[in-house]
Amino acid sequence: MQGVFTGFATIAVVIGVGALLAHLRIVDLDAQQILSRIAFFVASPALMVITLSRADVHQVLSANLVASIAGVVVAAGIYVALARWLWHRSLGETTIGALSAAYVNAGNLGIPVASYVLGDAAFVAPTLLLQMLVLQPLGLAFLDADAHGRTSSLWQVVSGPFKNPLTVGSLIGLLLSITGWTLPSYAADPLRLLGNMAVPCMLIAYGIALRLGPGLGKAGSRAELASTSVLKMLVQPLVAYLVASLVLGVEGHALLAIVVTSALPTAQNIFVHATRYHRATVLARDTILITTVGAVPVILLVAALLG
Repeated sequence: MQGVFTGFATIAVVIGVGALLAHLRIVDLDAQQILSRIAFFVASPALMVITLSRADVHQVLSANLVASIAGVVVAAGIYVALARWLWHRSLGETTIGALSAAYVNAGNLGIPVASYVLGDAAFVAPTLLLQMLVLQPLGLAFLDADAHGRTSSLWQVVSGPFKNPLTVGSLIGLLLSITGWTLPSYAADPLRLLGNMAVPCMLIAYGIALRLGPGLGKAGSRAELASTSVLKMLVQPLVAYLVASLVLGVEGHALLAIVVTSALPTAQNIFVHATRYHRATVLARDTILITTVGAVPVILLVAALLG
């Protein structure tokens, strides 16, 4: 259990640094925008090249992936239905809300949790690849289409993600993993150094927004925030558990890994996307906060029941 607390404590400290810097007026919301842009255009793509180049892509075809997809589809699908029929959100707002309800923190939190709690960082690889290569490109395609103010053609939807630096970085990393190629040190070392900025930039920018933005639940719909939080913390891991255990027959430690991975909180980079496209930034921010805090008891409970 120490790995769970260590992962969450690390995130909390770095977010706290951002909030403290904002409180002391060392930085402002302009700084938060700059940090988010650096993370989006430079640091995160570099991180994806390095991370995915070392991932075992064969695990994408595992039961872990099937159960994870089920959890994502149900959680995101429920939110999309509510957003379109009840709250009448735009395409961009609906996209950010759906990602907030189903896109897990598989990187800077999932990797340490998989390493220390599950005993192998490879358990998070299928989810990481699914999100980077499928969910994120689709989400960014919808956000790009919404930002243009017109309905995109099929070619724009298909080609749009390949113009996004995060998608390009992910595809380069996947290509390196599949082919077994290794980047020379003069290319890998700078990428690794730039990639190391990604998580701190995201978390500090998030802390600044927490301190200087509207208070929790003071902007937007509290019912909508409650929906994204419940879908992420409870519905997604529950669906993954039911599919894995009842449909796929997964048992033991493998089942624990699937449920714990699905119970991870909403990823901070959803807030980066929301900020970049100016869509549902408060909903993304507050969902990340609630699910990050709430994931601790949820994962501990899952570990106690299935461990």
